[in-house]
Order: sequence, then structure tokens, then C-alpha cells
Amino acid sequence: MAKTQAMDAGRILSVGEVAKRSGVPVSTIHFYESKGLIKATRNAGNHRQYQAIVLRYIAIIRVAQRTGLSLEEIGETLSSIQAGSKLTASEWKDISIKWKENLNNRIRSLERLRDELDSCIGCGCLSLKDCPLRNPEDELAKEGPGARILERP
Repeated sequence: MAKTQAMDAGRILSVGEVAKRSGVPVSTIHFYESKGLIKATRNAGNHRQYQAIVLRYIAIIRVAQRTGLSLEEIGETLSSIQAGSKLTASEWKDISIKWKENLNNRIRSLERLRDELDSCIGCGCLSLKDCPLRNPEDELAKEGPGARILERP
């Protein structure tokens, strides 16, 4: 089994095979490549070729996107790993710790949004019912435009 897995890791896939195995459209694979998130080589016919390890990178990208990370943040993380290499347990642990922190911050923010959504959001509307209590004299306007209370860290 280990020998098969080792051989599969070095296997070369076409963009169509990558799309089929990863569950993402060819256009998404090209987009990820254009953003430097994954890498391809070209064969003699100038067709893209990918190492099978790209499937793992695409899975990581998709998980990160589902947690709300931007492609820029994902790219920063992946740039710390040697391109095309298999992640070590230690590398994955470091990545997951960083992403968990980001996800926990988003969860706290969403919980606060849920809990405070039915009251003043500090938008600068100068409501006579709510804002004088939570945003007297429209003080939050000094911090900038938008819903300041709900957008705080």
C-alpha cells in the first residue's frame, strides 16, 4: 500500500483529471494557479500538468475559504511551504493553529453580531430611540463610516 501511495504522489495529472478528482471546475484551477496558490508545468504540447499532490493543496484552499480566509491569506500561508511538497504534520499543525485563531475571532464577531443585531449598530443615523444610549452625540462617526459597533474586533 505504501508503495502505491508513494507512486501516486508523483503521478502527473491533466487539468481535467485535477478538476474531476478535486471537485472544482477547470476555471477555478486556472484561477488558483493565476493567484500562485498552486503550480503547474507544461508538457510538449503546452498543456498544463499537475503533480498529484496538488489535490491536497486544493482541498486545503477550499477548507480555508470555507472558514472565511481570503485568497491572499491562504497564499501567505501556502508560501511558507515548499511548493509541491507534502505537508508535514508539524507544518499542518502550525497552519491549523493560525487558522483556528482566525476562525475563533470570526465566530466571536458573528456571535456578537447575532446578539446585538436588534439594537443600535452605530451607523450614524442619529436615531432618537437607540443611538443616544449607545452612540451619544454620534461619537462613533469620528472612527469612520459604517456600522461601527458591529464591526469592532
